[in-house]
Amino acid sequence: MAGDGSVVPADPGAMTVVKKKTQSSRSWILIDATGHGSLLDVDKYAIMNRVQIHARDLRILDPLLSYPSTILGREKAIVLNLEHIKAIITAEEVLLRDPTDENVIPVVEELQRRLPRLSAGLQQQGDGKEYLGGQNDAEAAEEDESPFEFRALEVALEAICSFLAARTTELEMAAYPALDELTSKISSRNLDRVRKLKSAMTRLTARVQKVRDELEQLLDDDDDMADLYLSRKGGSSSPVSGSGAANWFAASPTIGSKISRASRASLATVRLDENDVEELEMLLEAYFSEIDHTLNKLTTLREYIDDTEDYINIQFANWSSILVQLELFLSSGTVCLSFYALVTAIFGMNIPYTWNQNHGYMFKWVVITAGLFSALTLVTITAYARKKGLIGS
Repeated sequence: MAGDGSVVPADPGAMTVVKKKTQSSRSWILIDATGHGSLLDVDKYAIMNRVQIHARDLRILDPLLSYPSTILGREKAIVLNLEHIKAIITAEEVLLRDPTDENVIPVVEELQRRLPRLSAGLQQQGDGKEYLGGQNDAEAAEEDESPFEFRALEVALEAICSFLAARTTELEMAAYPALDELTSKISSRNLDRVRKLKSAMTRLTARVQKVRDELEQLLDDDDDMADLYLSRKGGSSSPVSGSGAANWFAASPTIGSKISRASRASLATVRLDENDVEELEMLLEAYFSEIDHTLNKLTTLREYIDDTEDYINIQFANWSSILVQLELFLSSGTVCLSFYALVTAIFGMNIPYTWNQNHGYMFKWVVITAGLFSALTLVTITAYARKKGLIGS
């Protein structure tokens, strides 16, 4: 590696320092089976030679290019591209890209905690001290008997599912109050706020859908799942007994991970042969259920937004109907007033009519009747508008 780049031990304190994009674009962290991490500053050719993958596979992990979520099984590696988690998993180590990213740092810490085997943790107990956690260790070993690549894959799946679920929860907390406020008061500010939330929901739904589709595609193809069993292939360092039974012991147990316990509760008796993918299938199904639950929450939110839009459209249609009725009523009143205005105009003309002589009182009665009708029409229109809520009381 001297000719290709530099290798330095991972400093947890330095992990929080965000590097420039020109530096982080080539930055990797290597985590081995003991949980030890080393920062690598190498080019793509060094990575390709180390894990034996093609350039097109490595291109999927390029942060400057937009590729959908992908899990690819190769001869000696698993290429993993899940949102911000861009990793290459082998049977002995994990290469994770951009370890200084704020969203990747928790993944690095979880890998370092869960990749070491249980036996390594037991060796660190004090000499001569009685260890009382035997029962817990037996439960942990029963919970996690997966090979190295599956433990690393599980950390990545758990991290991306938790990340997307957290983003969905944040969106729900902002969207539901905004929608309720919009139904109570329709304003430009509330409409613009809901528009932005709907755009964010659409983008998040697309991201969740891509991860779900990738897991579903893997579950539908046993050959693709079989390609992810790196420890079965030649040159694997993971021990397998002569009878073919799984002989992997647990890593550090997953604290607070109900999915991890549920997905591996009955794996102690699973036999590994060339065609058996039950262990990986159970693992993928657990996280497929979680990501599908997240997608269902987003679907429910979309339906709530659609219902709110329908409610607002109904309100607008109701107001439009009221205005049309009021316009028709005003038009009818205008026609009536126009008739009396015509009579008044005829009486006001300076044209000598024989029937106009000695009948001046008729003009007075026409004017009085027109005035009374106008007043009655105005009162009726005002009462109607107040009843429909067009004007205040």
